[in-house]
Amino acid sequence: MDKEPSPSLIAHLRAELSRVPPFSQMSTEAIEFFITRSEQRYFAPEETLLSPQSGPVRELFYLRQGAVAANRNSDSPADLGAFEYEPGDLFPVSAVAGQRAVRSTYRAVTDAFALAVPIEAINELASRSKQFADFLHGRIPSLLKLSRGEQQWAQSSAALSEQSFETPLDQLTHRAPVTCRPDTPLREALGLMHAQHIGSILVTDPAGRPEGILTRYDVLGRIVLPGTHLDRPIQEVMISPVRCLTHANTVQDAALMMAQHGIRHIPVTRNEVVISIVSERDLFALQRQSIKDISSTLRRSHDVAAVTVAAQRIRLFAGTLLGQGIQARQLTSLISHLNDLLTERLLQIEAQRLEVDLSALCWLALGSEGRSEQTIATDQDNALILPDDASEALRTQAIQLARSVNQALDTCGYPLCKGNVMAGSPGGAMTLSEWRERFSGWISQGAPEDLLSASIYFDFRCLTGDAAMAETLKGEVVAAAQRTPRFLKQLALNSLQSRAALNWLGGLDADREGMIDLKMRGAAIFVDAARLYCLANGLSATSTRERLVSAGRALGLAESEYESWVGGFEFIQGLRLRTQLQRSQAQHPGGHPNQIALSSLSDIDRRILKESLRVARALQQRLQLDYVR
Repeated sequence: MDKEPSPSLIAHLRAELSRVPPFSQMSTEAIEFFITRSEQRYFAPEETLLSPQSGPVRELFYLRQGAVAANRNSDSPADLGAFEYEPGDLFPVSAVAGQRAVRSTYRAVTDAFALAVPIEAINELASRSKQFADFLHGRIPSLLKLSRGEQQWAQSSAALSEQSFETPLDQLTHRAPVTCRPDTPLREALGLMHAQHIGSILVTDPAGRPEGILTRYDVLGRIVLPGTHLDRPIQEVMISPVRCLTHANTVQDAALMMAQHGIRHIPVTRNEVVISIVSERDLFALQRQSIKDISSTLRRSHDVAAVTVAAQRIRLFAGTLLGQGIQARQLTSLISHLNDLLTERLLQIEAQRLEVDLSALCWLALGSEGRSEQTIATDQDNALILPDDASEALRTQAIQLARSVNQALDTCGYPLCKGNVMAGSPGGAMTLSEWRERFSGWISQGAPEDLLSASIYFDFRCLTGDAAMAETLKGEVVAAAQRTPRFLKQLALNSLQSRAALNWLGGLDADREGMIDLKMRGAAIFVDAARLYCLANGLSATSTRERLVSAGRALGLAESEYESWVGGFEFIQGLRLRTQLQRSQAQHPGGHPNQIALSSLSDIDRRILKESLRVARALQQRLQLDYVR
């Protein structure tokens, strides 16, 4: 500012900036440094703040009021609209970090007030504040970290409420308590605790009513330090009376009692007689489900009903992991892995029932499962490859197997594909030669329905059976697509049909109900572009993340550019997962699983969603320049 601002003004601006990232993570001293080096400016509607002709940027702007739009050259065939900055935004971050000129023209949309800070002060602040430096050089990763913190807190709360706190205590554990009588010698009681690997022993009367308790946490203060002889009876050192709950109380009651009284074990009674004991660890047993537990359950399942129960556990497990801060790519990969195990088990069960040799076939996972990117609300996309010498009897058996597995998956909560992209549908189970011919037709003809098929069938991988057939087919498909420019152009045109959910000014573009489709107007843009670039460059990667990284390297792009593709995609995937899990936990399965209400987003999530969609739109601009012009 031209003059040293008053303490009251600094305090006001500090409070304002502290509400938005990256300032919300910065120290008071760092925020005040930014304020005292700034100059407030006013811009009238349509007034230009920055343009490519201005040369390397000399200032970073913080928008306090109004709106500013950044537009690229409107004569460019790849121009897909503006990007709108709103109060709380910093710009132009990338140009400042890269010490270059801007690539867009920045104009005020309305009356706008902004703080302008010289680049010399910005560089000094970056040397003083790691949080500010991280934001300048990795805006999306920085915002993602903040967003994951919010997601973790919200999902953790929901998971605890849904999965544990309302559970009656008699459903939480069926372990019989280890007990002894009041006159039992300490040596015997402690030996019993050691042999049973338990943290407490309950003292009861002959009728089974609780009289006291001794835990391993009491041993030091009540036995070791006082020098109590181990031949003394346990009633001399036990804690009495014992705080108990009945079988009708809930986990929430137990958690509150433990928190209020600083205890870790609570006996559970029915008609005053002890039936079990609940420990602090037991309260969160439902949250500590592991991949190994669910996998073991699936392998032990011998019918569709048992597999269905395991499918429900997968969804609960996903909610727990999200609450622990697991990132989107890891969570979707875990979900897909468990869904793979589930499908394999159903195939084994049904193959044994129908007497089909699975090793002669190849079951393909398609679409999101083929990319290992399944979310919670997902239907099934699959296919079946038969050997070229398959007999009619084997073909009949294979189709029967496919239909029974499709129905079993539907029973487990994976709905039948509305587009009939399933192994049991007509044309879903064919020989390797027949699949070769079909893919060749899609690539050479490129009709609209072929492009739709390409978005599902081209993301395939072998789930079980003869993987060599799938690898042979994949190699041929990638090579054929790479040498067919017409097909690649049509894929690009098809991808550009769905635009990122940003309006012409660059703000978030919701429908009349205030909803945004995170799949079609967000995640699908990254998926389609990643697939196209990998096919065009002969790359065999299957997951979207791997494809984006591989394509970025093949195109010779800076790591920061393709990593921003990855960050934008994974943030939108995380929002999809959160929305689907919240709907599932609220027991409201209806509605569109990929739509989110704009009003439900926090300030951080709204900002990073807009930034992620901006990256998606820039990716579409690149596609248009590379394949359409």
